[in-house]
Parts: sequence; C-alpha cells; structure tokens
Amino acid sequence: MKSIRQRPILSRKLASNLILAALGLAVALGALAWLTDRRASVREAAAMAAYPPEGQFVDVDGARVHAVVRGQGPDLVLIHGASGSARDFTFDLVGRLEGDFRVIAFDRPGMGWSDPHPTDPASPIAQADTLRAAADILGVRAPIVLGHSYGGAVAMAWALDARDPPKAIVLLAGATHPWPGDLGLFYRVLTNGFGQRIVIPLVTAFGPRSQAVAVAEGIFDPQSPPPGYTEHIGITMSMRRDTLALNALQVNGLKPYVTRMAPRYRALQMPIEIVHGTADTIVGIAFHSEKMIEEVESARLTRLDGIGHMPHHVDTPAVLAAITRARDRAMD
Repeated sequence: MKSIRQRPILSRKLASNLILAALGLAVALGALAWLTDRRASVREAAAMAAYPPEGQFVDVDGARVHAVVRGQGPDLVLIHGASGSARDFTFDLVGRLEGDFRVIAFDRPGMGWSDPHPTDPASPIAQADTLRAAADILGVRAPIVLGHSYGGAVAMAWALDARDPPKAIVLLAGATHPWPGDLGLFYRVLTNGFGQRIVIPLVTAFGPRSQAVAVAEGIFDPQSPPPGYTEHIGITMSMRRDTLALNALQVNGLKPYVTRMAPRYRALQMPIEIVHGTADTIVGIAFHSEKMIEEVESARLTRLDGIGHMPHHVDTPAVLAAITRARDRAMD
C-alpha cells in the first residue's frame, strides 16, 4: 500500500519536471527567435546602408520600382536574373552601352530596391506588367528588352503581352521554356512553411557572407567572376529575409508560367538575339535557347563554347555584338 500511495507523488514530480523542461525549452526557443530576428534586422539594415539605390524610383500603383537610367539613344531595358538586382548590369555592362543607348536597368519587383508585385509577386508575367508600366512612366517607347536568366522569362512575358511590342528581344542564357525534373531539395525547403519561417531567418541572421560569395562565384562556373564583381553586386542585399523568400518562390514557381508562355512564342515577329554558353549548367542551352530557335523564325542563337551562365561578364564583346545586331535588325 505504501508504494501505491507513492505513485501519485512520483507522477506529480515527473509532471512538474516535464512542465519545467517545456518551459525551459520555450524560453530557449523564444530567446533564439528574438536573437535571430534582432541579428537579421541588424544585418539587413547594414546591407541597405552599404548598397543604397543607384538610380531613381518610379511609382506603379503604389509600389516603388527602382530604375537606373543612363545614356542617350534608342531605349534598351535590362532585366536581371534570379536573386540579383540592376547592380549585375551596372558593374560593367551599362557603362559599355550608355554611349549608344538610353539604358534602363530595373530591379525586378521584389528584388534589390523594388517593391514586390502587390498581388502576384512570384509571377514573371506580373513582373513584366509592372516593368512595362514603369518604363512607360519613364517615357520608354518600343525598347529593345534584354533579359538574363530568370529575367529572360520576364522579357518574353513583356514581348507577349505588350500593347506596343518591343523592337527586339535579347536573351542572355534566358530561362524561357519548361525543363525536365524539378529544382531539387534546396528550393523545396525554402518554399515550404518551415523554410520560410525558420531556415530563411537563420540564413539571414547567421549565414556567413563567404558562403554567399561562394554561391555567386559558382554561378560563373566554369569561369570566375571578374575582380570586384562580388563586392559591387551587394550580395548581402540578396540575403535579406524577404528577398530570399520571394526569390525562392519566384524561381521554384517559374516552370508553370513558361510552360504556358512557350506555345505563344511562335507568333512573335520582332528580332530575337540569343547568347548562351554551352557549358551553362544553371539554364541549359538545350532546354531553352535551342528550343527558341526551333520554334521562332526570328530568333538567332550565338553559342559560346565552354562558357557558363554569365556571358555578359565572361564574353562581353559577344553580348554587345548581339545587342547591336538586335538594334540593326529592328531598323531594317
């Protein structure tokens, strides 16, 4: 009987211990969450202070769009790829173009200093609508539109749905068509609830800049970034929580959009100049650019043997030549 009387006492002690452990864990998790949020906020503020806007802001239905506008001549719109900003172009390309064109380099909605699209932030079609509206406010009329990587999908969406079509399109390793398979575990994690609420804040708060630099360098593989590139582009801006989360949603959600868009490309008649490296393992030439020239009569492809995903930095003369050809073909 004595042991039976002790059982409730032992159970209460165990319950008390479990409650205390749970409270301790809750306090620890709360402290970690507070520390993560605090550190992430500090790092985001530092990134924004270190890489201020290089251009001007245009208001489109209450959302700010950041645009760098330089030079004089025919209008040339530049649309950057995933996770980046107009800084990818202002590093070198804009300076090479501004003597012959009025160059308008946008931060895509939700990237860099541009606000996300208010209702459809992951859609390249909605992004194209926003950038067309911003370009119209800037007085851009029938421009040449250049898109790199993910920006290629936005450039094609611009061409498909523009009331006044672009004079020409230039695609640099453009993601324009559906591809086999998916993008793997990394993007699946970052686009689910756990990744968005837990993983991304931890990356922003504690992820080393050196790892982000290594990722940026890997995008150039098998080449290397030019000296000063990783410092100029503002890698820490891309590590902000909202930017990481939206970039993952945009990239992981791209395939259904290009699947719907691709059958409509055949109707396009403006010149399309494409530059794509044969060693590109990020946006494979066979799945995208070679499909484009098979389907669209006005598309021409310049293959860069052994070049990876960043032709505008690795073989800039080939890209400048493609832009010039697009301009000249549009004038014929």
